[in-house]
Amino acid sequence: MQLSVLSLLAALSCVAPVLGARSPGCGKTNTIRSGQYTMTVNGKQREYIVRLPDNYNPNQAYRLVFTFHALGGNAQQIANGGGGTLAWYGLPPLMTGNNSAIFISPNGLNQGWGNAGGEDITFVDNMVRTVEADLCVEQSLRFATGFSYGGAMSYSWACSRPNDVRAISVLSSAVLSGCNGGNDPVAYYHQHGTSDSVLSIAQGRQMRDRFVRNNGCTPLNPEPQPQGGNSVKTQYQNCKPGKPVTWVIFNGDHNPSQTNQGSNTPFAPGNTWEFWSQFQADGSSTQPEQPGPSPITTTTTQQPQQPTPTPPTQGPASPKWGQCGGNGWNGPFTCVSGTTCQKINDWYHQCL
Repeated sequence: MQLSVLSLLAALSCVAPVLGARSPGCGKTNTIRSGQYTMTVNGKQREYIVRLPDNYNPNQAYRLVFTFHALGGNAQQIANGGGGTLAWYGLPPLMTGNNSAIFISPNGLNQGWGNAGGEDITFVDNMVRTVEADLCVEQSLRFATGFSYGGAMSYSWACSRPNDVRAISVLSSAVLSGCNGGNDPVAYYHQHGTSDSVLSIAQGRQMRDRFVRNNGCTPLNPEPQPQGGNSVKTQYQNCKPGKPVTWVIFNGDHNPSQTNQGSNTPFAPGNTWEFWSQFQADGSSTQPEQPGPSPITTTTTQQPQQPTPTPPTQGPASPKWGQCGGNGWNGPFTCVSGTTCQKINDWYHQCL
């Protein structure tokens, strides 16, 4: 049986980008500049901010980086810095020259990423198509990062579109935006505080363990723990080529800008770029897989964090901003005095 031309084109449109593929916008005079844009997705107006590299060159294929905001935040907060977060999560100063990137900061509905019916994934799909039709992007080097709800959206994109994203960096998050699919390998970085009072470290481990499994890495139990003011980085072993998993654990609370002892610079940007920078347009990794059953761990001295006080309650209860329900949730379903448990989406109910 012969395929019609239309059928063949439809089939090809579902194939993941070829390694080293340049976007249709390469070589074109771009109409998209640094600034704010809107599009209509499923009948709703959506907004996003674009940041082009200095001296953008339409003949150079750039990395594409999505930076998702936390609950209560917005695209402007990420673009300008605020809410305890560096502008663009602190990445542009690290990604320069041949490593420069086009950054996109999207706006979530209701200041979050509920992703009802996959509408936020559809939004990302449309942004990718729109931006890459006009700008020059290396399609094998798309990345995403975000704190809290923003990390959940990055995770959801990796679950739903594993062939569209090269690697993600999740900062103190949980499965809040769903995970449609979630059976394919994606390079994965995650950092989380041991005393996170909003999204527990157990929820972060749940996210990490999915990609430890998907990426074929050797599980580790027990995992290395920070001692006192030390943070610990674990690079999992025996992962599939080009699909590493890195886990950073620190003594601290729900914080996107955790710093090391003696430094005022958050370590998330450096760790994220170190993780992403190993990937090349040809699909190779500059850091070879390490043999053996034990992970590589590095210890970094870090400022001790004071625990956030929680109002006294009768019996177990989630603190303000903490989770209190949702699919798969096995923690407290009640909230501290003065807050109520409100449904954000099917996966996440929060004390507000």
